[in-house]
Amino acid sequence: MATLKESAEAYVETAKTKNIADLDRVSVILDVKSKTLKTKEGEEFSFDYVTIDEEDYRVPKTVFKSLKIMLEDNPSLAFFRVRKTGAGLDTVYTVIPLMQ
Repeated sequence: MATLKESAEAYVETAKTKNIADLDRVSVILDVKSKTLKTKEGEEFSFDYVTIDEEDYRVPKTVFKSLKIMLEDNPSLAFFRVRKTGAGLDTVYTVIPLMQ
Protein backbone atom coordinates (compact mmCIF):
# COMPACT_ATOMS: atom_id res chain seq x y z
CA MET A 1 0.00 0.00 0.00
CA ALA A 2 1.30 3.46 -0.94
CA THR A 3 1.36 6.55 1.26
CA LEU A 4 -0.33 9.79 0.25
CA LYS A 5 3.09 11.25 -0.56
CA GLU A 6 4.02 8.32 -2.80
CA SER A 7 0.66 8.42 -4.54
CA ALA A 8 0.92 12.18 -5.11
CA GLU A 9 4.44 11.85 -6.52
CA ALA A 10 3.34 9.04 -8.85
CA TYR A 11 0.18 10.85 -9.97
CA VAL A 12 -0.06 11.49 -13.70
CA GLU A 13 -2.88 13.75 -14.82
CA THR A 14 -5.11 12.10 -17.39
CA ALA A 15 -5.52 13.80 -20.73
CA LYS A 16 -8.04 16.59 -20.74
CA THR A 17 -10.24 17.33 -23.70
CA LYS A 18 -9.20 20.48 -25.47
CA ASN A 19 -11.35 22.62 -27.75
CA ILE A 20 -11.43 22.49 -31.55
CA ALA A 21 -10.74 26.24 -31.52
CA ASP A 22 -7.24 25.38 -30.23
CA LEU A 23 -6.36 23.97 -33.66
CA ASP A 24 -5.02 26.04 -36.57
CA ARG A 25 -6.49 23.74 -39.21
CA VAL A 26 -9.16 21.02 -39.10
CA SER A 27 -10.00 18.50 -41.82
CA VAL A 28 -13.67 17.82 -42.57
CA ILE A 29 -12.94 14.09 -42.85
CA LEU A 30 -11.94 13.52 -39.21
CA ASP A 31 -13.93 10.89 -37.35
CA VAL A 32 -16.30 12.29 -34.72
CA LYS A 33 -16.69 10.40 -31.46
CA SER A 34 -18.97 10.95 -28.47
CA LYS A 35 -18.12 10.82 -24.80
CA THR A 36 -20.34 10.85 -21.71
CA LEU A 37 -18.97 12.13 -18.42
CA LYS A 38 -20.36 13.19 -15.06
CA THR A 39 -20.27 16.62 -13.46
CA LYS A 40 -19.07 17.11 -9.88
CA GLU A 41 -22.74 16.91 -8.91
CA GLY A 42 -23.05 13.50 -10.59
CA GLU A 43 -25.12 14.66 -13.57
CA GLU A 44 -24.23 13.07 -16.91
CA PHE A 45 -23.42 15.14 -19.99
CA SER A 46 -22.28 14.17 -23.46
CA PHE A 47 -20.16 15.91 -26.05
CA ASP A 48 -18.64 15.24 -29.45
CA TYR A 49 -14.91 15.31 -30.10
CA VAL A 50 -12.21 14.52 -32.64
CA THR A 51 -8.80 13.04 -31.93
CA ILE A 52 -5.62 14.45 -33.48
CA ASP A 53 -2.17 13.21 -32.48
CA GLU A 54 -3.66 11.36 -29.50
CA GLU A 55 -5.28 14.55 -28.17
CA ASP A 56 -9.06 14.96 -27.91
CA TYR A 57 -10.70 18.20 -29.07
CA ARG A 58 -14.32 18.97 -28.21
CA VAL A 59 -16.56 20.03 -31.09
CA PRO A 60 -19.44 22.31 -29.99
CA LYS A 61 -22.83 21.74 -31.68
CA THR A 62 -22.72 25.25 -33.16
CA VAL A 63 -19.62 24.26 -35.15
CA PHE A 64 -21.58 21.42 -36.80
CA LYS A 65 -24.40 23.84 -37.60
CA SER A 66 -22.10 26.43 -39.23
CA LEU A 67 -20.04 23.81 -41.05
CA LYS A 68 -23.20 22.25 -42.50
CA ILE A 69 -24.18 25.57 -44.06
CA MET A 70 -20.69 26.07 -45.50
CA LEU A 71 -20.63 22.57 -46.97
CA GLU A 72 -24.01 23.11 -48.63
CA ASP A 73 -22.53 26.10 -50.51
CA ASN A 74 -19.08 24.59 -50.98
CA PRO A 75 -19.15 20.75 -50.98
CA SER A 76 -15.44 20.61 -51.83
CA LEU A 77 -14.43 22.39 -48.62
CA ALA A 78 -11.64 20.31 -47.07
CA PHE A 79 -10.29 22.40 -44.17
CA PHE A 80 -11.51 25.00 -41.72
CA ARG A 81 -10.61 26.56 -38.41
CA VAL A 82 -12.71 27.73 -35.51
CA ARG A 83 -12.43 31.05 -33.73
CA LYS A 84 -13.72 31.16 -30.17
CA THR A 85 -14.78 34.44 -28.57
CA GLY A 86 -16.37 35.09 -25.21
CA ALA A 87 -16.64 32.70 -22.28
CA GLY A 88 -19.20 30.59 -20.49
CA LEU A 89 -22.73 31.03 -21.80
CA ASP A 90 -21.55 33.95 -23.97
CA THR A 91 -19.09 31.82 -25.97
CA VAL A 92 -19.38 32.15 -29.75
CA TYR A 93 -17.70 29.79 -32.22
CA THR A 94 -17.06 31.10 -35.73
CA VAL A 95 -16.18 28.59 -38.43
CA ILE A 96 -13.72 29.94 -40.99
CA PRO A 97 -13.19 28.04 -44.26
CA LEU A 98 -9.57 27.58 -45.34
CA MET A 99 -8.13 27.30 -48.82
CA GLN A 100 -6.40 24.07 -49.76
